[in-house]
Amino acid sequence: MLEFLDVSKSFWTGLQRKVILDRVSFRVELGNSLGILAPNGTGKTTLINMMAGLEKPDEGRIIKSCRVSFPLGFMGGVIGKHTGMENARFIAQLYGLDPDYVEAFSRWLCGIEEYFDMPVATYSSGMKARFNFSLMLALDFDIYLIDEGMPSTTDVEFNRKAGQILSERLNKTTVVIVSHQARTLEKFCRSAAVLRDGKLHMFNTLEEAKRLYDYEAQG
Repeated sequence: MLEFLDVSKSFWTGLQRKVILDRVSFRVELGNSLGILAPNGTGKTTLINMMAGLEKPDEGRIIKSCRVSFPLGFMGGVIGKHTGMENARFIAQLYGLDPDYVEAFSRWLCGIEEYFDMPVATYSSGMKARFNFSLMLALDFDIYLIDEGMPSTTDVEFNRKAGQILSERLNKTTVVIVSHQARTLEKFCRSAAVLRDGKLHMFNTLEEAKRLYDYEAQG
């Protein structure tokens, strides 16, 4: 379970205070994937980072009683001067997993050949995205976090392999995905929420959330 209890988060932009969450409470139960609809600029990435523990709330508590992934595309924890092999083994140790398995899985999936044994700082942006995605799929999480704004890869073979693995994984786990487009959520989620003006409006179905989202967008 992942739970927010009266969580508030805001930033000072230099001109005004931008409120992301205003005393928001909600719960993500295992087995019930959640889609969050939010217009661009409302704090989707901040919200997903708070779920992962990368950002702290100003007020309130975030409770995690399960294994929550880092956001898809997040490169934190990866050290640029170390090789892909060294990073894979280090990340495995952080999560208490077999370094040999994580290294072999990541090496196979990202398919960057000899670059896997070179410093990550030498990778192209596409190679970094593939390497990071392969690390996320090598680890075993109860909840996977996906931000539509995260970097993606254009490598067709990688997308095919990674997409198939992710689809199989999501059939057995739970996903939280944030997007400004409802069709992005349809493939993954049954329940949904709308983030707007610091409030998170929860719904049992995506259709209910879409009605509020479309209505407010027209207004």
